[in-house]
Amino acid sequence: MAEIEVNTMGVENPRILKLKCSVKNYDWGKLGNESTVARLYASNSGDEQIEDDRAYAEFWMGTHESGPSYALLVQGDGVVTNGDSEGEGGSDGCSLVSLKDWIGKNPSVLGDKVLRKWGANLPFLFKVLSVAKALSIQAHPDKKLAEVLHKQQPGVYKDDNHKPEMALALTEFEALCGFISLEELKSVLHNVPEIIEVVGSAYAEEILQASEQDGEKRLKEILQSLFTGLMSVSDAVVFEVISKLTSRLNLKREVRELTEKEELVLRLEKQYPGDIGVIVSFLFNYVKLNSGEALYLGANEPHAYIAGECVECMATSDNVVRAGLTPKDRDVQTLCSMLTYKQGFPKILSGVPSNPYTMKYSPPFDEFEVDRCIIPRETSIILPPSPGPSIFMVISGDGKMSIESSEEPITEGTVLFTPANAEVNIATISGLHLYRAGVNSRFFDEPAISPSNQQQHEK
Repeated sequence: MAEIEVNTMGVENPRILKLKCSVKNYDWGKLGNESTVARLYASNSGDEQIEDDRAYAEFWMGTHESGPSYALLVQGDGVVTNGDSEGEGGSDGCSLVSLKDWIGKNPSVLGDKVLRKWGANLPFLFKVLSVAKALSIQAHPDKKLAEVLHKQQPGVYKDDNHKPEMALALTEFEALCGFISLEELKSVLHNVPEIIEVVGSAYAEEILQASEQDGEKRLKEILQSLFTGLMSVSDAVVFEVISKLTSRLNLKREVRELTEKEELVLRLEKQYPGDIGVIVSFLFNYVKLNSGEALYLGANEPHAYIAGECVECMATSDNVVRAGLTPKDRDVQTLCSMLTYKQGFPKILSGVPSNPYTMKYSPPFDEFEVDRCIIPRETSIILPPSPGPSIFMVISGDGKMSIESSEEPITEGTVLFTPANAEVNIATISGLHLYRAGVNSRFFDEPAISPSNQQQHEK
């Protein structure tokens, strides 16, 4: 990474920036007013009507070019440098300027340490997801693989960054995440004969004879062979075996209650008939999050979101390697080769209180953390200054937010950017449910790394 000259002058009296944000209408999203994403986007834009028969899947807040946010700037208010007013016209005499461009001209709002590590850009991307049917079985590449994939297929892999992420449940939220334990896998092979029919008895026998004494490396090799064998079979074989699987489970339902995983498999088959992801889902942990619980995913870990609504935060990237439960392009070879093949149930975060109304969720990634604030009516709180920038997003309620030099009314769909080192005051009227995304607090406790040593540090 090239050395960056820090703009120490910055913006005089930096203000809160109100943001207009982007929506994604993927077909797995919830329809119309059933979608929290739709309601947030309509409120945030101020002039968008919700279409009842349209799927609203993701609400993006950040600087990624696939879904950029725009700052509402007022001429002469001290936030536009050099008299610039580029961008589309906004309401009430405002101009709309991309948040990325504005940060590029006012990089000191990121704080010195953030700027030196990630340059003049937000290192995190903030989203809300409304999931009606399963997303693809997928994984996100690490930094090294992302650089290779972006260079080879820039039309598919849009950037060269890694994409660790965290999903924080707004409602009950279902996901598949990571491979089940060895003992669970043995049970699956005993109870799901269709898997053995697809890959053959030799693969299955290796698993059934395996033990923890074989060592982590050997167990990963065996699991990789099984998974790759499943993912590589022909569509004709998959279709035939899934037909047998669904018929068997429907007959079983007449004599006993199906397990949660079996019920899930039948749901997935209705959404994606004839898809290998239906069978492969038996190999993954089935995770149910309650509201306020979070799940984080590192690079090269398989997962698929199934249903529900969540706040999501990640490194600024849109790189996805897909291989099942999707009509989109698949890259089976890359997915099977990149996975870590770790086994066991993922860690669930419940948050750590930072004040009576705020829970902090800090995954093991430098780029981001999330605060969940549920503040009762007619209450005021102060969030201490962070050395990095923040994006606040209001799910419901109303009130106002202020820093030293500016104040903004807030309500459902309000999204605000605050600069580094700003003490944030929040006062409610009817109460507020809001989220803050920012750089992980632990990052600021670590010793600074000089730009000349950055590349070596990341290896």
